Order: sequence, then C-alpha cells, then structure tokens
Amino acid sequence: MEAPLPETSESLAHLANEIRAEAWELALAVVAEGLRDDMIPPLARLGRIGQLGDMPTFIAELAEHLHHPRPERLRRGSQLAALVRDHAREREALGFAPRDIVTEFLVLRRVLWRLVRERSALEASDVFVLEERLHDVIDSLVTECVVAYFDRATSELAYQARHDALTDLLNQTSFTRELELELERAKRYGSGVTLVFFDLDDFKELNDTHGHQAGDRALKQVARLLREEIRQSDLAGRMGGDEFAALLVESDLSTGETFLGRLNARIDEVVDSGELAVPVGLSAGVTRYPDDGDDAQALFALADLRLYEAKRASAA
Repeated sequence: MEAPLPETSESLAHLANEIRAEAWELALAVVAEGLRDDMIPPLARLGRIGQLGDMPTFIAELAEHLHHPRPERLRRGSQLAALVRDHAREREALGFAPRDIVTEFLVLRRVLWRLVRERSALEASDVFVLEERLHDVIDSLVTECVVAYFDRATSELAYQARHDALTDLLNQTSFTRELELELERAKRYGSGVTLVFFDLDDFKELNDTHGHQAGDRALKQVARLLREEIRQSDLAGRMGGDEFAALLVESDLSTGETFLGRLNARIDEVVDSGELAVPVGLSAGVTRYPDDGDDAQALFALADLRLYEAKRASAA
C-alpha cells in the first residue's frame, strides 16, 4: 500500500497557483536559458511557438501536482506520460537529440527553483515537500523521454531489419517467414494461399541504358503499385534485385492471375502517363497451396520455374 501523501499547506498551494498563472512566462524563461550559451542548440532554429512546444502545459501539470499530488499522474500510461511521449516525438522530428529533450526539463527544474528562491517564503517542511514533488515530476518527465526514445529506436531497428531499404517492402527473409506462417494457418483452416513471384523484363538492359538511378526509380514505382494492389491481409516483398513476390491469402484458383492483370494494367498506366520514364514489363510465375505444394520452398521453386517459362515464351 502506498504511503499517504502529505497535505498541501496554504503557502505551498499559493506557490502552485503562482506557477500555474505564470506558466507561459516560465516557459519563456526555459527557452531563454536553453538558448544561452547554445545549451539546447536546436532551439535557435525555431520560431517562438516551436521553441515553447508543450512546456507551458508541462508547467501547469507540475503546478497541479505541487498542489494536488497524485501518484498515478507519474505512472507509465498516464495522460502526462502520453503528453511527454508526444512532446519527445515532435522534438525529435525538429532535430532534437535525446539529451536536448532531457536538458529542457532539467532547465525547467532550475527555472522553477529560481522562482521559489525569489518569491516564496516557505517553511522548511514546505520546502522539503516542494523539493520532493518537483523532483518526482521532473524525474518522471525525463524517464518518459528516455523510455520513449528507446522504444522508438528499438521499433525502428526491428522495422529496418524486416524491410528492404529501397522499396520498403518485406525483405526476402521476412517474406519467406511470413509465407511459412500463413501456410501453417492455411493447413489448420483449410484455406488457399497464392504466391505470385515476378521480375522485371530486361532490367539489366534498363540499368545499362538509363543508369542505376532510373533502375532504382523503376523498382520503387513497381513496389508502390504492388503495395497498392494487394489487400490489407496480403503481403508484398522484394526478394532481391528486380525480383518481387506477393502473398495472397484466402485465395482461389483465379486470384493470382486476376492480381497480375491488375498489376500489369497499373504499370502500363504509369508508363503511358510518363510517371515512369522508362518502359517496364514483368514476367511472373504463380503457385498455390495446396495444389502446387505444401511448403514455402516448393511453392517458390515451382513459381521460379513458371516465371522462367513465361519469360522464355515471351521472347520466342
């Protein structure tokens, strides 16, 4: 059981009201100190509103905690914690490093202590209570900033490990793993899964003629169209080079060919409109569980054979 919090004295309540009333001015003081000696470098690049950010809100919340302390206000998942995470995310988008965001709150603590020294005649017991509550709130803000940063960094690293850097599609390892998992589900529930495996025709010649930048643009455009044509439950991956794959769940015998028809039509549209500056075509192999195999290796091997046959037939 948590120990009961000490009651707020009249003088401490008065100080909390002062802080709440002067939240805007105190936030400006935090900005001024952060700009001094380039303590928080990114602040200098922002206008006044950007410099202030959510600082006035944090000051008002802090004043409320000084007046009416509630332990739940400082916990993970609280409204204050969510506000801090949003603030940290916005600051990072503006070029703030984690230490810059933490420094903001440490400067805030210094500004508030200066206010206490200048204006308040508190009893020693009130000073102790004020110090404890002030440190609790600032420590909570700093902790949330650090945790939010590492949560995002971990999430971003996990995303990068699963996705192709150029196209933002699943990479080969992740796509194959997802295909294996989907096949396990299909076996349990008796559903069909279609694998569409394709590459771009004459891609090497495209690179040789128009350069690698044109080739990369073509890959990204095809990836975008592929992503737009699959359903939310389907998956798309870049399997390496100019090879792509689509995993179509809950599919029937005609799903793969229907999908390829739509994708080819979209590619023709962007070529005809000039959005894609070089002509692009594709050759594909389509396989389906359970008709063509019951594991990822078997489906890919047959899809690769059918892709080769389609490419040879188009060249004849």
